[in-house]
Amino acid sequence: MFNFFKYLFFSITLSFFSSCNKQQSALKESTNPEEGKKVVYQVFTRLFGNENTTNKPWGTIEENGVGKFNDFTNTALQEIKNLGVTHIWYTGVLHHAMVTDYTAYGISNDDPDVVKGRAGSPYAVKDYYNVDPDLAVNPDKRLQEFEELIARTHQNGLKVIIDIVPNHIARKYEGKTNPKNVLDFGIKDDTTVTYAKNNNFYYVVGESFKVPKWENHYLPLDGEKNKLIDGKFEEKPAKWTGNGSRLSQPNMHDWYETVKINYGIKPDGTKDFETLPQNFAKLSYKEHHEFWKDKEVPDSWKKFKDVTQYWLEKGVDGFRYDMAEMVPVAFWSYLNSSIKIKNPNAFLLAEVYNPNLYRDYIHLGKMDYLYDKVALYDTIKHIVQGYGLTDNLPNIQKDIADIEHQMLHFLENHDEQRIASPQFAGSAVKGKPAMVVSATISSSPTMIYFGQEVGEPGAENAGFGKASRTSIFDYIGVPNHQRWMNGKKFDGGLLSKKEQHLRDFYKRLLNFTLNSKALMGNYTEIHSFNRKNTKNYNTKVFSFVRWKGEEKLIIVSNFDAENSYTFNLKIPSEIIKLWHLKKDHYTLTDQLYGLFKCNLKVTDEMGSVKIELAPLQSYILKLE
Repeated sequence: MFNFFKYLFFSITLSFFSSCNKQQSALKESTNPEEGKKVVYQVFTRLFGNENTTNKPWGTIEENGVGKFNDFTNTALQEIKNLGVTHIWYTGVLHHAMVTDYTAYGISNDDPDVVKGRAGSPYAVKDYYNVDPDLAVNPDKRLQEFEELIARTHQNGLKVIIDIVPNHIARKYEGKTNPKNVLDFGIKDDTTVTYAKNNNFYYVVGESFKVPKWENHYLPLDGEKNKLIDGKFEEKPAKWTGNGSRLSQPNMHDWYETVKINYGIKPDGTKDFETLPQNFAKLSYKEHHEFWKDKEVPDSWKKFKDVTQYWLEKGVDGFRYDMAEMVPVAFWSYLNSSIKIKNPNAFLLAEVYNPNLYRDYIHLGKMDYLYDKVALYDTIKHIVQGYGLTDNLPNIQKDIADIEHQMLHFLENHDEQRIASPQFAGSAVKGKPAMVVSATISSSPTMIYFGQEVGEPGAENAGFGKASRTSIFDYIGVPNHQRWMNGKKFDGGLLSKKEQHLRDFYKRLLNFTLNSKALMGNYTEIHSFNRKNTKNYNTKVFSFVRWKGEEKLIIVSNFDAENSYTFNLKIPSEIIKLWHLKKDHYTLTDQLYGLFKCNLKVTDEMGSVKIELAPLQSYILKLE
């Protein structure tokens, strides 16, 4: 939920490596993903199967269409798996506030005054024990249809991740299908006080909630007439807003459609629960679980434990936690240890943006993975845009060397601008070297966002928010992705040649990462050494080596969209010694396209290989 409100085909030519022997190799699809890296395919669930191309701003579900759970057919899931994917993050599955009328199914209408867009934000959850009725062919059986999707996903060899949003919920939360003995949030709250340990919310005592004052000509539903749009929303006393605003009338730039959950943090910042001893950073989830067994924790902790246990029972394999750093670390220890007791292999990914908190959330909070946004993503984006330097990359990996495996890499997600958008790079092809570096520089999981692999630019004006990001608030079609769907054939039949080549690149790269043992092994950057010692090697180029056992890789990328570079890439003596190489010539074979072989020449404990990089070209060279 970060940025909540903001948001060449590899030019392989016959002239490359004139000293190399050309050869063609077939694309290898992963046969055992568990041996390599994890790859997460994030998909915005209601957009995936939508074939409607109307794309009217603020369009209704009837006008612009919506995708369904059933659109994820066996064919679709197999094509996603064959792309080189191990996990699917189904974004926007939980029942969240929306404007579309489902009263015929016993679901109350939501007030457009406190809903963003028409389809609504997936991060304003209205019912944690059910799913979005938009996604079901039969809304009465929406939960059953999602259970069938979970089973179908598993049958196709993929794991299922869904969102949990522990920091906030929709202002009009209504658990219509709660399990027995599960009470809704706030039912037992003492609303006469701002704070109480077992209250689920914080209150602005004595004041009623007021709808924000709209600015810059914004109006709910773009000013459309609706009997519920009256500038009012009944909430007395007012609750604190999701981003922490304590005002009864939040600003329109606050997360006004949500309310903040109370985890036992008093308004003055002091804690109303036991904190973990610092030595617990070294202890296992089992020991964390034991620690909490006899502790009295705030009611909100128990509620979210019940929610996650419910979805684990349904077959969900993991969770992506929205804005996790806004929730205390101790709670995560409590929650995640209970999840790991239930499923030791659960995939737990958190949105945390403060580097100073990374290790606490990993070691004390028992998170498996965090976003590598503030360092790697931001730096690579600047390089792709032409004003960042590859010289900044080595220190990033050095700074997180102890937790590199836990820092999930991405170039797109629902919060970030599409690579092909003018606001990012203006061309999906410019993301190729960035993708190679992002996917191979560490042992961490890689994540891609649906449509990224076919160059989706996010150009549509859907309604709420601005173009450059594919809308998460409104009903919309995703044109490049729709061309890949090709009338539910999921064969890319309508893609342009450029889009086909791009997807082929992603497929080759991701499948290589799944099958490579070296990418789960050692890393050393050779960029700094070459910057000092190699002519024509500059800040647009980046190189490093990876190895484990017999697999040894040299990876080099050119981020420059205009210029080619030719140089003798040097492999430092330390690497030559670690690789046990003697004075000789060794064959290097490209692993992406298999079109060429080259020589690594080792003399006097120094290695050298002639590199000719076209604009935006990368090589993953394997020592034979």
